[in-house]
Amino acid sequence: MKFRFINARILTMEDPLSIIEGELHVDGEIITYVGAALEKVDTRFDQIIDCNGNVLMPGFKNAHTHSPMTFLRSYADDLPLQEWLFDKVFPLEAKLSGDDEYHLAKVAILEYLTSGVTAAFDMYYNPHLTAKAALDLGFRMVCLGTVTKYRESVAEMVEAYKSINGHPSSLISYQLGFHAIYTANEEILKELKVASDELNAPIFTHLAETQSEFDTSMKEHGLTPTAYVDSLGLWDHGGGGFHGIYVTEDDFSIMKKHRLAMVTNPSSNTKLASGIAPINAYLEHNIPVAIGTDGPASNNALDFFREMWLTSSLAKLQTSDAAKVDALDVLKMATVNGAHMMRLNNADVLAPNKYADIIMLDLAQPNMQPLNNIMKNIVYAGNKTNVKMTMINGKILYYNNVFYLDETPEEIYANAQAITERIKAEITNG
Repeated sequence: MKFRFINARILTMEDPLSIIEGELHVDGEIITYVGAALEKVDTRFDQIIDCNGNVLMPGFKNAHTHSPMTFLRSYADDLPLQEWLFDKVFPLEAKLSGDDEYHLAKVAILEYLTSGVTAAFDMYYNPHLTAKAALDLGFRMVCLGTVTKYRESVAEMVEAYKSINGHPSSLISYQLGFHAIYTANEEILKELKVASDELNAPIFTHLAETQSEFDTSMKEHGLTPTAYVDSLGLWDHGGGGFHGIYVTEDDFSIMKKHRLAMVTNPSSNTKLASGIAPINAYLEHNIPVAIGTDGPASNNALDFFREMWLTSSLAKLQTSDAAKVDALDVLKMATVNGAHMMRLNNADVLAPNKYADIIMLDLAQPNMQPLNNIMKNIVYAGNKTNVKMTMINGKILYYNNVFYLDETPEEIYANAQAITERIKAEITNG
C-alpha cells in the first residue's frame, strides 16, 4: 500500500536531532519521502493519514528480550537472579513442548506494538517458532542463539543462522549467541568460536550482570567476565553484551577494541537488585549503548517508555549529577543504536529507502502538554498511552488502541493461558 502522512511533526533521528513539520510517504515496505509539506504530489495514495501535529518517529528497538517467557510473567517474583533462574525459571522452561514458544511469543509481540517497539532482539530456544510468530503477525524479529550446557547446541545455532537468514522475508533474521559464561562451559564456547569464524558472524551474550557472576569469573578464570569472553576470541567478529553492570576500565578497552555494543536493561536489573549499569561511563568511552526490556519474567512489563526513563534517571542518581545521560542520548539508544546493534541498518532512521517502521506519538494527551521540548518529554513524560500507531514494514499493525492482525488478541491470550496452566499443572503433579 501507499500511505501519505500529512500535518506531521517528524523526528527522523538523523543527526543533528530536530523535529521538522511536514509529511512522510510510504510505498510498500519503504519510506519514499520525508520533508516539508507538498502542495502537489503525482502519486496516488491508498490512504492519507492526517497526523494532526502528532509525532512520527522510528519505532523503538527492544535490543534484549526473551519473548516466549510470557508464561512466567509474575510467576516467580521478589527473588535474586540466581535463585530465580535456577530454582524457578529453568524447571518450568523444561516443560515447554510442541509449538508453545510460537503462541507465547505472540503475547509479547502484542505488548511491543502497544509500546511503539517495531523490532526485538530475542534470545530464546527454538528460534524458528519465535520467527514464525513474528512473520505471522508482521513483526520484525532478530532471533539470537541461546546455547548452554543444558539446552541448544552450536550445530543447532548454525542451522538456525543459515535457515532464518536465508528466509525471503526481511522481517526475520538471526545472530549467534550464548546464554552466559556460567551456563556454557569452555568446550561449548570454543566450538562457538569456530562457528563464528566460519560464518564471520558476531556473538552476543548476557554479560557481567551480577556481582556473583563477576566474582566467580575472577575466582575460576582470573579474569572479568568481559575479559574471559575476549580471551576465547569470541568477539573477533564483533557483537556485544546484555546488562554490563560489573565492568572495569580494562573491560571498556576490550569493548572499544572489538567495537562492541552494550544493552542496558534497567527495569530488570532494578527488580532483581542486580545493580545499575554505568551508562555514563559507556558514553564517555564512546561505547554504543542500546536499551532492552529483558524478558517478561524478570521485568515484568515490556514497556519501553519505562526503560528509557530509568536509563537516564538511574544514571543521574548513580553519578549524583542530573546533567548526565541526556534524554536525547537515550532516544538515540532506543532507536538508532538498537537498530545498528541488531544489524538492522535499514530501520534506524526515517529517510527515503529505509524500512517503513514508524510510530506515531499522540501529543494531544495531558502528559505531553503544553509543548516545550517534545523530544525530551518523550523520555521523561511519555508512556504507552501516547502510542497512537505502530507501523512495521509499511503495514499498520496497531492504531488507536486496535490491533490489525489476522487473529484476535483474545485468541492469542487464550492459547498462552492454556499453555501456562498446563505447565503449572505438570510442575505441581511432578
